[in-house]
Amino acid sequence: MQRLAPLLVGVMMMVWLPAARAQTPDYIIQLNDAPLNSVSGKPAKPASSPAAQAVKPAAAAAKPGARLKIGLLLPTESRLLGEAAAVVRNGFEAAQAAEPVADIEVIDANEKNAAEKYREAVASGVNVMVGPLSRSGIAAVAPIVNVPTLALNSFGKEVAPNAKLYSLSLNVEAEARQIAQLMREDGRANPLIVSDGEVLSSRLQQAFAEAWRAQTGKTAAQVDYAEANLSDVARAAGMADGVFLALEPAAAAKVKQALMPELAVYATSQISTRSPDPQLAGTRYIDMPWFLMPEHPAVKRYPRPAETLTLQTERLYALGIDAYRLAVELGKARNPSAIRLDGVTGDLKPGKDRVFERQLPVSLIGESMH
Repeated sequence: MQRLAPLLVGVMMMVWLPAARAQTPDYIIQLNDAPLNSVSGKPAKPASSPAAQAVKPAAAAAKPGARLKIGLLLPTESRLLGEAAAVVRNGFEAAQAAEPVADIEVIDANEKNAAEKYREAVASGVNVMVGPLSRSGIAAVAPIVNVPTLALNSFGKEVAPNAKLYSLSLNVEAEARQIAQLMREDGRANPLIVSDGEVLSSRLQQAFAEAWRAQTGKTAAQVDYAEANLSDVARAAGMADGVFLALEPAAAAKVKQALMPELAVYATSQISTRSPDPQLAGTRYIDMPWFLMPEHPAVKRYPRPAETLTLQTERLYALGIDAYRLAVELGKARNPSAIRLDGVTGDLKPGKDRVFERQLPVSLIGESMH
């Protein structure tokens, strides 16, 4: 949160969830290649509310000063993304219930009909659009965006530039860049990146390396845990003054135990679990205020999911909350570039190319866990 960052928050001990469900690869909506499951294994169900009804017939455009109408464009019927869409929708509607300052129109759309559904929604009086969720869907609507639109995924050059198209996503590269900045602020000069060649690990490694080079003009040392044994990693770490673990929790814990206790160790939210491994004690990492600061006034006003979810699935619920809040801000802002939000997914502000940047609080896995 902006007025508290860079706050060091003690790690919370939460209800343990089965390990098989605790960590799904990436944040799903970036990869778009796997469905999400709740801890129970049952699909997440959309909340029951007037906003969850089918798209209404086209109506007259909203008059100046009329109540804000937000369109939520999601692939609710998609086999791969339908469950993720349902969780985002639940978070979106939870935020609307807490702050009922706008009406919601939920619109089912996939990449094939997203542009058509977008046009219909705007014609019906939607003032702000949230979605699509997939990159292909975003690419489909980008050329016709004519109201403030908040896409819920990152995108690149495949998407046509549009002055009214914004983006909010759970981008892991952004977390790696924040860790690079944090290590510099902590006075680290010779970091070591430990990765293992997996897709997510490689993305974190590359993003950190690029950020460190941009900030310092120097190249960060790297070691591949998949190709080296723990003694090799420890030897490489002996020449570093800080280590960035671009690893999942189990591998990160093994590497951490092989390092000198006084060596500073950092990680992204990738290492987060409901019950932190004691071997990771002392690791500094970043994560959403939704998880690290649940009692903060800007967080606790929003209800927790009715159904117990995996950590990664619950991140999408939090994304839905902030998507609603940003949509409201976009609907009333005369200068969107001045928007600042104490979000449940981080401190939010628009950055380059209207991408909302997330600044995350820092936490320390407690030494008392031993």
